[in-house]
Amino acid sequence: MSTRIPISFEFFPPNTPAGDDKLINQVVPELAKAHPQYFSVTYGAGGSTREKTLKTVRAIAAAGHEAAPHLSCVGATREGLTEILATYRAQKIQRIVALRGDMPSGTAVAGAFRHAADLVRFIRDTQGGDWNIEVACYPEYHPAQRYAARDLQHYVEKVKAGASGAITQFFFNPDAYFHFVDATRRLGAEVPVVAGVMPFHNYARIAQFAQRDGIEVPRWVALKMEGFMDDAASIRAFGLDVVTALCERLIAGGVPGLHFYTLNQSALAAELVRRLKLA
Repeated sequence: MSTRIPISFEFFPPNTPAGDDKLINQVVPELAKAHPQYFSVTYGAGGSTREKTLKTVRAIAAAGHEAAPHLSCVGATREGLTEILATYRAQKIQRIVALRGDMPSGTAVAGAFRHAADLVRFIRDTQGGDWNIEVACYPEYHPAQRYAARDLQHYVEKVKAGASGAITQFFFNPDAYFHFVDATRRLGAEVPVVAGVMPFHNYARIAQFAQRDGIEVPRWVALKMEGFMDDAASIRAFGLDVVTALCERLIAGGVPGLHFYTLNQSALAAELVRRLKLA
């Protein structure tokens, strides 16, 4: 199949100089060949990777690519967030992924904001309308939320607060995505909902993420993966087939974009882009 929809790639800030070098000099150039809309960079619980996130974002921007830092509000102050936003504006970075975020272990103070909608509203009120603000959403609902209707309402509140668009948590059930989009549109949330895609970099690790976040891994996929044992080549090949088929279904259904969770690796995301003819 051949299509032209926006794509983007997500990284986390490396913890070592070697990791920095690999990301900026190998991974980013390889994925830049696909002409992504932007590269996003995650932000640790309570801002624990603030300086690393800024450093990575600066390096990506210096290489001539649009960078979108994540920004979480839990545990943050208005003054601290204002300072961060001013730093990004000075760097000509005006795309943000606005999140509630998690509290660092051992911390009990929530800070000035309790919800991502509060952060979105704060950015709009203090920075104006020229920022592109992406928010998170959960096709299979937030793992901490007991009621689906309440989770949908929280998402709608983020959109009404001024979000430009949304990026989903990764998923493997396309029906969950389409149901989420239809349900939130009926509630008045009309912004584009970009699908978050997680290649099977490491099945055990992805399965752990999925269990933690309440994401369904289809039973037939799990059984096939577990049957491969330590056969890395078979896991890679089968995983690519599964995720390619997922993306094809999403594209056929009109998804407005795909956001690849790379785990700071380029090979699988680049292969998916090639298979889907997205470059």
